Order: sequence, then structure tokens, then C-alpha cells
Amino acid sequence: MRAAELIIKKRDGLTLSSDEIAWLIEHYTSGEVPDYQMAAWAMAVLFRGMDDRETTDLTLAMARSGDMLDLHDVAPLSVDKHSTGGVGDKTSLVLGPLVAAVGLSVAKMSGRGLGFSGGTLDKLEAIPGLRVDLSAAEFRRAVREVGLVISGQSANLAPADKQLYALRDVTGTVESIPLIAASVMSKKLASGADCIVLDVKAGRGAFMKTVADARELAQRMVAIGLRAGRHVSAVLTSMEQPLGYAIGNALEVKEAIATLHGRGPADFVELCLVLGTQLVLLAGKATTSEEARALLEDALDSGAAWRKFRAFVEHQGGDLRTIDDPALLPEATVVEPAFAQRDGYIRRIDALELGMVASELGGGRQRKGDVIDPSVGVVLEHKVGAFVVRGAPLATIHANHGEQVEQVRERVTAAFEIEPDPQPSPPLVYEIVGAERDGLRS
Repeated sequence: MRAAELIIKKRDGLTLSSDEIAWLIEHYTSGEVPDYQMAAWAMAVLFRGMDDRETTDLTLAMARSGDMLDLHDVAPLSVDKHSTGGVGDKTSLVLGPLVAAVGLSVAKMSGRGLGFSGGTLDKLEAIPGLRVDLSAAEFRRAVREVGLVISGQSANLAPADKQLYALRDVTGTVESIPLIAASVMSKKLASGADCIVLDVKAGRGAFMKTVADARELAQRMVAIGLRAGRHVSAVLTSMEQPLGYAIGNALEVKEAIATLHGRGPADFVELCLVLGTQLVLLAGKATTSEEARALLEDALDSGAAWRKFRAFVEHQGGDLRTIDDPALLPEATVVEPAFAQRDGYIRRIDALELGMVASELGGGRQRKGDVIDPSVGVVLEHKVGAFVVRGAPLATIHANHGEQVEQVRERVTAAFEIEPDPQPSPPLVYEIVGAERDGLRS
């Protein structure tokens, strides 16, 4: 077998066999297939695509290129969630303890933020002392003893994906839906979860800008998971405005804590319940959506989810004083509002722009090595559909230098589009793909 033959075959729109895909990934990971040939192959995939069987074979080959975590000795069934990234998306901080509180084992490997999209690990590290660099033994122990672990990815988890992603990033092939789907699902399969819910976001503040593209990606990832023997569903959700009110690491941790105490933003609470319902159904913990949601609402209302979050933070070394009193979490020294310039109803909030502002204040990275400032960000005062008067605060800017506020204030104000006529709120959930509704696979 030769790499050139496989490039030509895909260039000509032909399908590759399972053996051909396995050979290509094995020899690319070992260095026998050079970057320039793999880049040519990725470009052929971008233009010609891959069918579900090919994409599944690619996913499995990348997953098997490194460690394959098996948790069945510590958890007969484990669950995980993946988000395609958005602004203000602190869902894992609430969803994890919420579903763990109803008896599911949550084993989650997460990443860091880059650009406008915040990373779960960065948010968690806003809690002093909390460790996310767990060894495999520590990861397994947390699953067994707490039922909830969120950690960085193992260095040898899907190494072929790490190599291919870095190559795609510099060769104009990031946008290929089969390659995106294989990248996401290879890590999920390698990390050992039996049940996976995918939060696939669409809108200006997401990587997938349209619902149609988000649906195509969701269908592809669900198909991969089902072919690989996992229970998977995907929820298509809106990122036409930030999720919740807080954007920024410590600010989002505070909002997650408030949510676990029953004081969360309505859209954020609803999303956690929708995603949690899917996991409960996939795991067979309930037979109907209504039963699953009732279990989760009880865990939230009773404080069981909050207690699970405390146990998780304590087990991973976090300072419990800072979550019991969130005022002890990192706070910015300069907190100033951005004001409405006219009366009217908020028609749109540019999530992408606000995410970029939070990043540029120091809350995100432009390059992987950048240091995060956990205290900075933006907190919305209103959501789409609200009526505001001229001079009313639209959002509050949290920064550590006064000149930063002046540099971004106009951008924050301009991110709110205000119209004279009443405006509807955008939908939160567009649809569910591959769901197990009322206990039946659809």
C-alpha cells in the first residue's frame, strides 16, 4: 500500500476500505507517511467527503492510535458530554454534578479554550488549587469514589488526531465535516464513555454558523458513535447570543455555583436539563423524557447536585472555601458598565464579538501558550427580547486595567443591536438528533 495511491483514490471521489484507512493512520502516526502527503489527503477529503463507514473507520483508527481507556472495572456504565464550543458555555460545571447526583458515572476529558471559545479546564482552574492534570490512576479513582471527574486529556489519547488536527489547522482543511466529526469522536471513544450527548451549537457565536451545517455534523457524529457501539444523541442548540449572562472564567464559575443553588439563568438551566435528560435516557436510568427530567430537577432542587459538585472540587484539590463563598474567587479590579445608546428592544447580541472581547481582556488565548487571567470578562445585564432605555447598562465589563475598559466599551455596546419594535427571543434548542425518546432508539 502507498500513500500516493490513497490520495489519488480519494481525489477521484472513490471510497477507501477499512484496511486502507487503518494503514494510512498507522503509518502517519509512526512518521512513515509525511505531513505533505497527509495534507494532500486531507484536502482531497475536504473536496470529496467521506461516507459514514469511512468516517467511522477513520475515527476508530485515530482512537486506537494511542491509549483506549476502559472504565468498566470502576463503572459498569459511564457517560460523557461534548460541546462544539460557544460563548458563556459553562455547561459541564453544572451538567456533570447534576447527572452524577442521579447515579450516573461521569468521566470527562476536556480541553482548553482558544480564541473566542472558553475551555472547561480554564474555568475549573479559576478555583484555587483545583487540579485538572490527573494521571490515569487518579482519573479512574475519581470515577470510582466520586462518580464525577473532569480532567485534561491524556498525552497518549488519540495521538493521531493531535497530529492531524495540527496539520489541518495550517493547511486550510479544518472545515471538513467528516474530519471534524472524526476528530471529536476519536477522543470520546478513546476516553471510554458508553453514553455520549453532543451539544452541537449553531450561530454567530459557534464554529458551525448555520443550523444545516450543525445538523450535518451532528448526524455524522451520532452515526459514528452508533457504529462504534456507543449510545449517542446530539442536541442542536443556539449560539445567537451568549449562554447565560457571564462570559469569563471565574465569572462563569460563579454563575454555575448560583445555578447549582437554584438561582441560575433560565436558558442555562434549561440547556443543562435538556442535555441531562438525554444522558439519563441513553443510560437507561429512566424510560421517558418526563421521568428523566423529574429526576434531574429533584437533584437540583434538593441540593444533591451542589453536594456532588463540592465532592468533585474537594477530590481534585480545589479550595472549598472559594466555592462556598464565591466572593473569594478571582475578581477584577475595574468593573464598569457599557450603556444603551437608545430606547428599544434587544434584537441581537453578538456572541462572537463579546467572546472576543473577553478573550482580549485576558480571559482567553490567541496562542496555546498564553496565560489566562481568570478574573476578567463581560456580564450581560439583559438578553434578546428585553426592553432597555437609553443610558441603561447593557453589560458590565470586568478588567484589571482602566484603559482596557475604554478600549472595549464601544465594542460591547455595539454588540447589542436595539430596535424600536418588540423582538422575540431566539430558540434555545433547535432539534435532537439520534435521540432515545421514551426509551426507544429513533
